[in-house]
Amino acid sequence: MSLSTAETRQLVLASTSPYRRELLGRLGLPFECARPETDETPLAGEGFAQTALRLAAAKARAVQGAWPDALIIGSDQVAYCDGRRLDKPGNHENAVAQLTFLAGRVASFDTAVCVFDSRSGRAETRVVPCKVHFRQSDPARIEAYLRREQPYDCAGSAKAEGLGIALIARIETDDPTSLIGLPLIALTDLLGAFGLSPV
Repeated sequence: MSLSTAETRQLVLASTSPYRRELLGRLGLPFECARPETDETPLAGEGFAQTALRLAAAKARAVQGAWPDALIIGSDQVAYCDGRRLDKPGNHENAVAQLTFLAGRVASFDTAVCVFDSRSGRAETRVVPCKVHFRQSDPARIEAYLRREQPYDCAGSAKAEGLGIALIARIETDDPTSLIGLPLIALTDLLGAFGLSPV
């Protein structure tokens, strides 16, 4: 069922991320953005993919009070390598350390998406894994990259949609948009389960 024939429902992205906003905009569906207030601390004994799924659903539910009759999209990504979680570096020093650690290694990015119907309480979720094979990079190459891109708000410190692609040898995933933060193939499937399709 397309947007023109589906029951009119407000679509809300529970995120203020400019990357997720740009990705959702590719589907051509009208939507609003809302800031979810959620505690993103991992739970004891929780796997990386489980953390991403839990937080994606928590973000969607966090804004339901303001949107009681909407389809709300929540998404979360957890990145890790050799059992070590990769958070957003936040500054240059941390980004240097992160990229130095990742050089020549394979990092995993588990990106979860949730579509939550705030009217019925029904939720559909999916997690999309992605493996990123990093090239060997020396300190000069890492410094040159960071000076140009400054990816301090990006887990793993390498923006695949930008110059960070030069630090990557190979990407393995069923959905390339998952690495950027919102898996559109999975999201299209989940929206379809609620009778909404962009085409």
